[in-house]
Amino acid sequence: MKTLNDYNFENKKALIRVDFNVPLNDVFEVTDDTRIQAAKPTIIKILEDGGSCVLMSHLGRPKGVEEKYSLRHIVETVTTILGVKVSFVEDCIGDKVETAISNLKAGEVLLLENLRFYGEEKAGDVAFAEKLSKWGDIYVNDAFGTAHRAHASTAVIAQFFSENKCFGNLLAQEIESIDKVLNNSEKPVTAILGGAKVSSKIGVIENIIDKVDHIIVGGGMTFTFIKALGGKIGNSLVEDDKLNLALAILKLAKEKNTEIHLPVDALIADSFSNEANTKTVNTNEIPDGWMGLDCGPQTSEKFAEVISKSKTILWNGPLGVFEMENFASGTIELGKAIAEATNNGAFSLVGGGDSVAAVKQFGFGNKVSYVSTGGGAMLEMLEGQTLPGIEAILQ
Repeated sequence: MKTLNDYNFENKKALIRVDFNVPLNDVFEVTDDTRIQAAKPTIIKILEDGGSCVLMSHLGRPKGVEEKYSLRHIVETVTTILGVKVSFVEDCIGDKVETAISNLKAGEVLLLENLRFYGEEKAGDVAFAEKLSKWGDIYVNDAFGTAHRAHASTAVIAQFFSENKCFGNLLAQEIESIDKVLNNSEKPVTAILGGAKVSSKIGVIENIIDKVDHIIVGGGMTFTFIKALGGKIGNSLVEDDKLNLALAILKLAKEKNTEIHLPVDALIADSFSNEANTKTVNTNEIPDGWMGLDCGPQTSEKFAEVISKSKTILWNGPLGVFEMENFASGTIELGKAIAEATNNGAFSLVGGGDSVAAVKQFGFGNKVSYVSTGGGAMLEMLEGQTLPGIEAILQ
């Protein structure tokens, strides 16, 4: 696996695929700069070597050229975070870019315009990728968030760099962290899978069931399991067409000696609202007209006990509707348990949009071992899939 450490970038132009797809408010200010911060070590390493950086990224889902999706809006934020002036060019291919690249000196950073202003980017167009490839001597992929997409700038472009391509620090760390959980983990290994649907996690469960000792199930997917086992779940979220699948997962886990832990109690509500009436009941005794929106205190204790004995922890998905304050307790208690286990020497990896949001919201970001930047990409890696953006560098 080639990384930045395999190259000296002195007098070289590094063409870096970053993931600067960051949220902007109504006046185009960056509201969460995590992804820009995450790319900083790669960019700084190249500049300190004496190289220059050409950054390319997408932003949002534009239909053609749309001003609101222009990367010009983030230039100031990127400049502030890097501590280096970032220049911007209003295109990503063509004469304007060629001029800007030819004037780029060692120690300088140039940001290209949104790649997705061209439909060829998402289409994985070879000719478009070849045009982009002209802008650097060495190609660096540091965009984990798009590594599962076979786009021109992530999977197709690498073929034009033969030996001169590598992973940036962020992407290398992501690969190593997931590999550590899946293939080089210290036992016992616990995977916490939350979120709404069993169907969205089935690939992950099937791939990791051989590799983990415990699977903690939480969130809305709980109730598909509980109903499959004959429990009463009231108006809770359920996938009725996945009841047999839930039973098959429980059977497979038994065969593999993997323990599946389901919530034993739930905080239920009479409507999907923070102002709803609530009470705590057993997860298999939820009355009609009520729905489970968080796990209960007994469940939190049970889960914390499993986590305290774990040496490797994967957390993907919250345990309740944490966005509503009254249903955040299960997710917060889980975060505390993982933070404590990490403090006691466990390796903990958090990934998937909602769990990352929860970790940030409740201040656990620096209390776990690693927070992944890519939701879909991480899920596909956990499912055992080959990611085009990673494969392109390895070939």
